[in-house]
Amino acid sequence: MTRHQSFAYPNESDKNLRMENLSTQPVDLEKALQVENDLERKLIRQPTFQKGLLWGVPRYGHPEGAIYKHVQEVYQNIDQLEIDPTTRFQLRIIALTHDTFKYLEDKKRPRDWSRHHAVLARQFLEKYTDDAVLLKIVELHDEAYYAWRLINLFQKPLEGEQRLQRLLQSVGKDIQLYYLFFKCDTRTGDKNQAPLKWFEKNIPGIQKVNL
Repeated sequence: MTRHQSFAYPNESDKNLRMENLSTQPVDLEKALQVENDLERKLIRQPTFQKGLLWGVPRYGHPEGAIYKHVQEVYQNIDQLEIDPTTRFQLRIIALTHDTFKYLEDKKRPRDWSRHHAVLARQFLEKYTDDAVLLKIVELHDEAYYAWRLINLFQKPLEGEQRLQRLLQSVGKDIQLYYLFFKCDTRTGDKNQAPLKWFEKNIPGIQKVNL
């Protein structure tokens, strides 16, 4: 995968775990997320991963609060898709991993994109799989939203289009899988649906699904 300027790849691990907003209620995560395969089980059993799944309070876009509850909603959307077992496996791993490292994300200004939660998630997942498709989509899962935001909110169409084209080049033939996850992820909580509608209208080569 080509490493573009917008996508950062840190080499250091963060030793300072941000524990605010971490649920203190005991949760059986394997049961709550209805583990389906060995990779899901391995990930969920890692302490740093568990902390990430339990982190979160109700907020805009995520009234459900804890990350694992968001994963549950994404899983419910995946259940509605008519897909083959391999695609289901891929979507579930992406869903399980994509937001789990928000508790370690650095949002200070200017943003350190090497500390974006998607980059941290990819780095963690690399320890358990070398599946390039999974790693790529986990890392880039927010890029469609950022491209939409640049074009439609920040009124920077050139930057937004460039970011979108970098995403499409990186995803390549896996655009349908990227779209399926983007839809399953966006159709949760009280998220703004405009980015999804924009993506479905403007991206060639995807087969739209209903959720």
